[in-house]
Amino acid sequence: MKELDNNLLLTVLNGGRPVRAPVWIMRQAGRYLPEYMAVRAQHDFLTMCRTPELSAKVTIQPVDAIGVDAAIIFSDILVLPEAMGMDLVVEEGKGGPRFTNPVRNMGSLGTIHDADCSKDLGYVADAIRLAVDALNGRVPLIGFCGSPWTLLAYMVEGKGGEFTHARAMLYDDPAAAHRLLEVLAKNAVSYLKMQFSAGADVVQIFDTWAGLLPPDLYEEFSLRYIKEIVQSLRPEIPVIVFSKGANHSLEAIASTGASAIGVDWTVPIGEAARRAKTVVQGNLDPAILFSGKEAIESGADAVLRSAPQGKHIFNLGHGIMPGTPVDNVKALIDFVKRWRYQ
Repeated sequence: MKELDNNLLLTVLNGGRPVRAPVWIMRQAGRYLPEYMAVRAQHDFLTMCRTPELSAKVTIQPVDAIGVDAAIIFSDILVLPEAMGMDLVVEEGKGGPRFTNPVRNMGSLGTIHDADCSKDLGYVADAIRLAVDALNGRVPLIGFCGSPWTLLAYMVEGKGGEFTHARAMLYDDPAAAHRLLEVLAKNAVSYLKMQFSAGADVVQIFDTWAGLLPPDLYEEFSLRYIKEIVQSLRPEIPVIVFSKGANHSLEAIASTGASAIGVDWTVPIGEAARRAKTVVQGNLDPAILFSGKEAIESGADAVLRSAPQGKHIFNLGHGIMPGTPVDNVKALIDFVKRWRYQ
């Protein structure tokens, strides 16, 4: 285990017993921080992702501003499919990212190719190296990618939403879906290994749209490929798997061999831990950060009391929302850092 000034996250993931739960927040490097908005005012989103110096700068901001126990590299899950042949566009003020060339059938799979990570995604590795140097051993750095299913959803649909085309593909053309998922899993492994080699200490797989699938389709089209990725990375690389909305399958997610599983806010963290029998991450409702300090601390205390001591990473149940008051985020982090195991 790498020696760091703050080793809480790695201690938990490696089966050790810390004095308190480590805390970081999904989307912590983002639109609620004034420091981030100052950079964002001068650069578009994809430029920030593709410019190592800018990515590293905003990666470190929440470590300095709110005192989290880990940094997570600033990037986007869609840069991987972009490197595989998708045309990624982010138009300011016109909704989220979109692909201009969606993959709708087996025939259009010919436009997809393996990413050359060192060439096409080398800017991510460079950003990680810069961030690690700037952190200078203060806290660990988390790398990440999207799950194959979540990436397929965007690639087939072309944009966010209800993902009607992507979900229909699983019924109408499962062979095409499986072929694309196989390629995505293979490339995700290469991408995450590159991030680890560049200096990331931990990686997280974001299965953001797991909750769109019924349990049988989740097992076949999402979890199967997540397991392939985890098994290709473990035991060398600590892996956190966050399948939002897949609370029906917590036991199965844990059986992938992941170092920890993320839990959204719709299931009690204690119940999730009992079912998964592994390290759990989460799971405060992000909306509580718009309430008062007393409610925030009460909610955090309830999560900490319910979670298993020494096998819990404190986080939100999903990403922090734009407009969240920074003082409230600081109050949350400070409270979690004061809380001690008995």
